[in-house]
Amino acid sequence: MILKLLRPHVRALRGYSTARDEFSGTAQVYLDANENPFESDLNRYPDPHCRALKQRISELKGLERERIFIGNGSDEAIDLLVRALVAPGQMIITTPPTYGMYAVAAQAHGFSVIEVPMSVDFSLDYDGLAHADARGGVLTFLCSPNNPTGGQLSRWDIEQVLRRSNGVVVVDEAYIDFAAGASACTLLKEYPHLVVLQTLSKAWGMAGARVGLAFGDPHLIAALSKLKLPYNVNALSQRIALERLADTELYAQQVQRIVRERERLTSELSKIQTVQAVFPSEGNFLLVRCVDERRLFEALRMQGIIVRDRSYDVHCSGCLRITVGTEAENDRLLEAVRGFV
Repeated sequence: MILKLLRPHVRALRGYSTARDEFSGTAQVYLDANENPFESDLNRYPDPHCRALKQRISELKGLERERIFIGNGSDEAIDLLVRALVAPGQMIITTPPTYGMYAVAAQAHGFSVIEVPMSVDFSLDYDGLAHADARGGVLTFLCSPNNPTGGQLSRWDIEQVLRRSNGVVVVDEAYIDFAAGASACTLLKEYPHLVVLQTLSKAWGMAGARVGLAFGDPHLIAALSKLKLPYNVNALSQRIALERLADTELYAQQVQRIVRERERLTSELSKIQTVQAVFPSEGNFLLVRCVDERRLFEALRMQGIIVRDRSYDVHCSGCLRITVGTEAENDRLLEAVRGFV
């Protein structure tokens, strides 16, 4: 199925072959890649296939390496999916309010976007998504837990979209580590037209390293690997990621602290008069509806506290998105909001 969905020129494409593709293993003298020969710890090109990192991800996720793509942030995977699957005259489908990069990636390549807004309660419009698919939408992006609302789609939700879609369905799970529900990765073998995105930026604390993950059918993962830049994940990022992924205890402790603080913020913000609603969240952030969100945003900024104004998003009028910080940072936020008049 996936091979038929790929654009013909992508199926026929022979990916660029690096010096590291033509030789594997170790040698005493490397004269194949036109590198500076003087050792500086970074004078050699990184592994273009992130083999060691892919093996570690495979162990953590319980997925075969052939199902794993590692990119320069998950934004790279989003861009490559658009390039691999969308042809002129075809469109991508989004479900606003959602992550804005899906539409940007499509529009940057000259493709249109069909928006199928969520309902007021932030549930999916299944009939609307099926209709958009029939109109020429070949790539559907779902965000779960959703940014900026924080809600997580159930397995049933995702399967409703998958069963009605003739194209590829992408479930972006950047915030899955903070969620109580299971990952959509459990559906990969059953639905070959499913792609799951994750990242090391959030729970693993590596936003500055830009390491994103895509999981899917091996044929599609192979296509993304052909389209990517030759050395898309640099040596420092690969090294730091391996070190970070080895410390699963620290990861678990930090996730627990963030979830605990998320629940505390939800409770305390809900008690403040200027706050009209705190929406349930499975991410490391809260969507908060306020009486005068713009004035509160500026009041917080004047006190050195930066949040995101999401009031322009569909069904998000009056809303700020607040990331869960450390205990001390959250205390400062609560004090500032309580003092807002």
